[in-house]
Amino acid sequence: MKKVLSLILALAMVLTMVSLAGAESALPYAEGTVLRMGTGYNNAKTGLVFDAEVAGDGITLANGKTYNTGDLKPTWETLEDTLKIKFESVYQGNGAAKEFDYWKEQMDNVDVLSGTAAKLSEAGEAGLVVNIAEYLDQMPNFKAYLEENPIVRLSITGNTDTGAIYFSPYFDGVDDIERMPLMRVDWVMKLLDGEGEFTAEASKELAAPVYEPYMPTSGQVTIDTPEYDAAANDYRVIALTKDYDAYGNIIEKMNAAGALDGVTAVNMLREYIDKTYNGYYGTERSNLFIGQNAAWDADELVALLRCVVANPQTLNGTDTVQGLFSREDANNQRRVDMFRFAGHLFGVRGLESRQDYLYVDGNNELRDARQEPATYEALARMNQLVQEGLISEAFMNGEDVKTQNYLENDLGFMHYDYNQTQTLYNVTALQEGEAYMAVMVPVARWEDGTEGGNYMRFTESWRSVKTDGWGISVAGVGGDTNKLNAALALIDYAYSPEGVIRMSYGPDEFIMKNEDGSYVTFDFNGKQMPVIAEATWDELWEKANGNYTNYARQFLGSTLSFMKSQAFEYQCTCEIGQEGAGRISVAIGLGTIKHPALGLPENAWYTSVPTVLPTTKAENDELGGFTDLNSKFQGGKDQENILVDIIAKGFTAEGMGSAEEAAAYVADTMMGAQYLTIKEGAWEALLDYAETLK
Repeated sequence: MKKVLSLILALAMVLTMVSLAGAESALPYAEGTVLRMGTGYNNAKTGLVFDAEVAGDGITLANGKTYNTGDLKPTWETLEDTLKIKFESVYQGNGAAKEFDYWKEQMDNVDVLSGTAAKLSEAGEAGLVVNIAEYLDQMPNFKAYLEENPIVRLSITGNTDTGAIYFSPYFDGVDDIERMPLMRVDWVMKLLDGEGEFTAEASKELAAPVYEPYMPTSGQVTIDTPEYDAAANDYRVIALTKDYDAYGNIIEKMNAAGALDGVTAVNMLREYIDKTYNGYYGTERSNLFIGQNAAWDADELVALLRCVVANPQTLNGTDTVQGLFSREDANNQRRVDMFRFAGHLFGVRGLESRQDYLYVDGNNELRDARQEPATYEALARMNQLVQEGLISEAFMNGEDVKTQNYLENDLGFMHYDYNQTQTLYNVTALQEGEAYMAVMVPVARWEDGTEGGNYMRFTESWRSVKTDGWGISVAGVGGDTNKLNAALALIDYAYSPEGVIRMSYGPDEFIMKNEDGSYVTFDFNGKQMPVIAEATWDELWEKANGNYTNYARQFLGSTLSFMKSQAFEYQCTCEIGQEGAGRISVAIGLGTIKHPALGLPENAWYTSVPTVLPTTKAENDELGGFTDLNSKFQGGKDQENILVDIIAKGFTAEGMGSAEEAAAYVADTMMGAQYLTIKEGAWEALLDYAETLK
């Protein structure tokens, strides 16, 4: 009898085998196959299931369903129904690196797990993580995406001899700008615009100058700049000249003027703009910084920051205002944005790299920004701003002050961050007539492989494969073909047209529909993408204060990995946020903001460094032994980063008394030279492998 029952059960299992998107995927597995998912984004609130903090005593969402602690979030509830897979969350609520470290000694207890690209690739080489490349022919959606985007394939290749891929890549958007400078634009207009001289009932005296000129003090620099052409009702590119012979360098002039108060400083900056740009900006001088035709550089920004901090009575009616700040001045994960911004101000590559601090020079050779004196010269300049009081006191001291505190209390002027989440404060923190907006990236001199370099706008903050992903545990799936195929099918589905929408928007109940059941769509970057439902929009504000990523991750369970379309986020960006980002988009489209290429361009300097460089197990073991190099340049919340410390405190660390000493110390004492030799060998191997894909 037992034997007959077993045969019946076996037959039932055969009859309930499913495959993704029909027979074409060739990944059959038993309906109801369980996948233990050690996956999420960064904390317990952003996993596959509701945690107690989000669900409380039960939470009802826009789809009309009520969810309790431990229930799958709507996206994963829908995926269970679509894929006929049972998802069991074993996520520990960590960031990718810590989550992987938790599981690495017990890989038999997890099937799919989060990790950094580097850790997953290293584990793959050690035989702990499945080589997805072996199954690409059974994964039509994922395979097609990689064929259409060869730089992605290179970015996730873990071994150039085998072409191994050990993780599914995560894209927070792709081939688009990521972070942007943001300013209180109403303050810039208040200080710089209008006829006649600037006046104020009270202002403060500037601190003694420490910062020295970065831009030329004489001669001319010509910059390609977008300008609106009313006759053509379109934008064109003009050559805008900075004429330093007409007035001089604003920093040099301010530094030589002796004691300055805020009113005098503003009028000096106004005169500088009028003469240096030959009256181009007219009485709307603020457009040098905030306009579509903005052309500001580091020196001009420092001059503006001096004007801001010396005129608090005019700007906020108090005795104090802070210049530059970070999103969370006590959180290393956000403080690192200060040195990323320094790279943009002073033309330093590698400070916003897709992998570590690496970049490719004009000779197609790999470089490490941590071993370049130019990096530390830029950081020293930022420390000069600290000494002048132009960077927030909270940043200098690591105090717990956040963007919201700065904006809702009119205490902060500018930081460098994501547009959508930070411009939401226009709705939640600012008053009528106040505006916090993305502005053009700065002009700097970039050593782009051409003789003498170029004065231009360039951003290294370019969306590509992120540094986190999900891998499949070899020990977890074991010899169970059902588990392996179900995990592979999940990945393949995520790169299908339907999967991209699901992983970005969540279930259909949260999307606006036509009467025939089709999506209501809008044009986004040349593609028709769905419009979110009105109830979703209302709930986004009710439950997440308009923060798209918090809403999607905490309540819908989408955007945790795989392909995140920016189309949903764009709809949730406030009007001022869209306006600022739109200006930057125009400049990128016209080529006046340059950026890394997701390919192998003729000028190798413009190459986007792959998220992973394929290194052997022996090389990974050696890299893991570089203790200081691995621990003292980190980007996590409670971690250490020497580059941040130099901005805040100057050259105080051992062996780092100057830019040259710092670079040499990293190269020699911290084993940076050995690190770079290993990475350069992997880069050369990857270039050779790329030739085989042509």
